[in-house]
Amino acid sequence: MKIDWDAPIEMEDGIVLRADVFRPGTAGRYPVILSYGPYAKGLAFQEGYPSMWARLVRAAPEVLEGSSNQYQCWELVDPEKWVPDGYVCVRVDSRGAGRSPGKIDIWSPREARDFYHCIEWAAAQPWSNGKVGLNGISYFATNQWQVGALRPPHLAAMCVWEGFSDYYRELARHGGILSGFIDSWYERQVLRMQHGVGERGARSRVTGEPVAGPETLPAELLAQNTTDPGGEARRRRLVDDYYRERMVDFAKIEAPLLSAANWGGQGLHPRGNYEGYLAAGSRQKWLEVHGDTHFTHFYSNYGMRLQKRFFGHFLKGEDTGWPKQPRVSLNIRRPGERFTLRAENEWPLARTKWTRFYLHSDLALGPAEPVASKEVAYEAQGDGLTFSTPPIRDELEITGPVAAKLWLSSETADADVFLVLRVFDPAGKEVTFVGSNDPRTPVALGWLRASHRKLDARRSQPYRPWHSHDEEQPLAPGVPVELDVELWPTCIVVPPGHRLALTVRGKDYEYDGTDAGIANAPYPMKGVGPFTHADQRDRPPAIFGRRCTLHFAAGKMPYVLLPIIPGN
Repeated sequence: MKIDWDAPIEMEDGIVLRADVFRPGTAGRYPVILSYGPYAKGLAFQEGYPSMWARLVRAAPEVLEGSSNQYQCWELVDPEKWVPDGYVCVRVDSRGAGRSPGKIDIWSPREARDFYHCIEWAAAQPWSNGKVGLNGISYFATNQWQVGALRPPHLAAMCVWEGFSDYYRELARHGGILSGFIDSWYERQVLRMQHGVGERGARSRVTGEPVAGPETLPAELLAQNTTDPGGEARRRRLVDDYYRERMVDFAKIEAPLLSAANWGGQGLHPRGNYEGYLAAGSRQKWLEVHGDTHFTHFYSNYGMRLQKRFFGHFLKGEDTGWPKQPRVSLNIRRPGERFTLRAENEWPLARTKWTRFYLHSDLALGPAEPVASKEVAYEAQGDGLTFSTPPIRDELEITGPVAAKLWLSSETADADVFLVLRVFDPAGKEVTFVGSNDPRTPVALGWLRASHRKLDARRSQPYRPWHSHDEEQPLAPGVPVELDVELWPTCIVVPPGHRLALTVRGKDYEYDGTDAGIANAPYPMKGVGPFTHADQRDRPPAIFGRRCTLHFAAGKMPYVLLPIIPGN
């Protein structure tokens, strides 16, 4: 394997980005797997993310086979497992990050243009066959949506592995409620790798060079070379031009697409993989959904084989059997982290039996509609209300988008609603799952700020309400309003004897209040990982910490709409 360190890629404004190029030792023209992002191409996975690396090795020990792992990098392919198969792997440090100078402006139009130029640069190199594929997790997946819509001429295939697609609804504000993720993530994973940290930061275990260098800049200059995404999200409560310029015109995407989602990714990515898959203009597109951590199956033999079959077909013209790949491939989830791979033709599944499970004022949950009018109150900062079915008699599969309709009032002019779809075993213990960013996640989560209840009728579906987030509609204290709440798509086969439940709360879900206690974890893991909603500047207790009331009345009975898949 030949390696070109810090290969220069000049942008049209004169900024020179830096890329590491891993290519076969034999001269020739090869297809390219390219990535572009801010996490420092020289930072070793094992050193930058030790707790994640330990979890990966336990979950997928095959990552240790056939590789020295010295070039492993967070959320990117291992060159030692791709270059021998006849690929060139190109890793670009994004503008302002790692060893690329400039100003960081995450998921901005500027970044998308840079990404476009990097694709075209790679296609024109003497070692390239002119076909460029994009691959990577999270940041390296999300920006694929953006650059794909720009249609680089040599973009031949996109593998969007767990990448959000809506900056407002999936990253910044869930249902209008500020997510605390941006602030913690930006400080922890981006600014630590900002170009100019230099000698104050980490060094490459291979080259010995500073991964965020080569120059070491003063703090005041570093501050000038970054934006304030956390502050922007906090200040910008409604969708405006800032958010719109970071959103995607999916219809313009035409490259072949593999969109890979994670059932347990509530809080950031999975919604984008479904929405992007459905809206992309690509004639050739596939959806795959799996479980486990955010990174396990990207590196596992299962995931790598899937990616190589996809890219082998579109970048190399090989007979990988990809034309026979099901358009939708789902790892159906059961308690105990048991999965069964199943082929489908569409999403949501055409045979779905959309079923209303009504909330009852006595905290029951089921398909029978209640008749009695009543009100049930809960404290917004308490445990909320949990509505539960009797023990399930027959196996029940729920696979697809979920939505709820509530009639709710508050003692104040607003309220934040947090919904949790849950499963309890026969002994009454909650069944949780290894999520992408937390080892104890529930079945599904949904959020909505009551003042953001306005719907976009053109884009809404009964199973996936679409809120416009373009105006705030305050509540009159004590007066109920109708709320349509989106819960992100999920999958669970509920075994006989288990109970299905829906919790209505005024704050984040927590499994039992304790931290999972994973060694070297960068944030507490209490059930939602880093995707918390606790910023009192966005949620002042005087407004969002008071009592709320669910209302039950004739023709206005609250329910959750479940995607039940009939058994064979």
